[in-house]
Amino acid sequence: MSGPWDRKKSSTVTEPLGEAAALGAKVQSTSKPVKIWAIIGALILAFQVYIWVRWAIGPHFERVPTGPSDPPTWMKTILIVWTTVILIGWPIGVYYFIIRPWRRERRITLDGMLLVACGLLFFQDPLLNYFNTWSTYNTWMFNRGSWVAEIPGWRSYSEPGAMMAEPLLMNAAGYSYGVLLCTILGCWIMRQAKKKWPNISNMGLIGVLIVWTFFFDLVIEGMFLMPMGLFTYPGAIQSLSINAGTYYQWPIYEGLMWGGVQAGLCSLRYFTDDRGRTFVERGLEKIQGGFAKQQATRFLAIFAACSMFFFVCYNLPAQWFAMNADPWPEDIQKRSYFDMGICGEGTDRLCPHPILPIPGKDTGYINPEGRLVLPEGEKLPEIVPFERGN
Repeated sequence: MSGPWDRKKSSTVTEPLGEAAALGAKVQSTSKPVKIWAIIGALILAFQVYIWVRWAIGPHFERVPTGPSDPPTWMKTILIVWTTVILIGWPIGVYYFIIRPWRRERRITLDGMLLVACGLLFFQDPLLNYFNTWSTYNTWMFNRGSWVAEIPGWRSYSEPGAMMAEPLLMNAAGYSYGVLLCTILGCWIMRQAKKKWPNISNMGLIGVLIVWTFFFDLVIEGMFLMPMGLFTYPGAIQSLSINAGTYYQWPIYEGLMWGGVQAGLCSLRYFTDDRGRTFVERGLEKIQGGFAKQQATRFLAIFAACSMFFFVCYNLPAQWFAMNADPWPEDIQKRSYFDMGICGEGTDRLCPHPILPIPGKDTGYINPEGRLVLPEGEKLPEIVPFERGN
């Protein structure tokens, strides 16, 4: 089927050189947005693969043990069942969002692209602890530590067997179709809001979505995932938390930050043009090189947008909350399976506290006896006296 673009291509043979050159410049200009997004996506993906490879072949690819505390039987049972459900659901999600549409239409749908892009967002999951550890996972679940120590500039404590521990079986699959399903649900909420208030603006729709996501996250995380023992926010500001002082304290700003991420993902999926394309796919039809190159460009652009939403709306503000964290509750410190071996009993490190300096990878720290422990071979800097006249 031919269209306006096909007619323009055939007419360029008889057009003056100046007009043909102008048309070529226009084609290049209209294809630029998707190219820029794709380049950003390719750089992010290359960085993630590089970090994951370094982690897999390096010393930090080691299990963080549970420690002397054993999770209660009910908690272990729930975690096993939940992990099993997540793992069973992943191939179903792959079939439903990628394989089935491909067999029917011989194309990869936007949801298929989002399934893979959201799965790759798993890389950013531990970045909220970049400067200071204020969130932990239950180390009773299968883990091999995490890749955080390979990330340039990482500051939080991380040694083999004592570091941020990612539950690989649960999170790798959960981020993939789990986040996509939340995004699809969010788009449904936006459609219902549009039906109820036909004159609502796009910003109004996004506001409705953020409110919805906040309460949705409160239920899913604060009332289900956290009480069942999947993860904790020990450094949460308790005056801004629900169930403060418990291992399942839920900071209300968590709902706002994740609400921002979902607002971005839902907007990407909801606000499309008449061809069903997102704002990052503008100019895709001008990409030369065949179907495979076009689809790879499309995916990288979508992945870049998803990564940006997660980083800007969640991981950037999370650093401020990490640097202003409250003391870890006793209810968390007494459970070794939540402490990840980075502090508390059995270590020579105190758990993060506002009165303590935030140590870095190569800095000293205060031990339980109140003494400053410097890195091996280092000594305190000396005060240099001022120059004074004779």
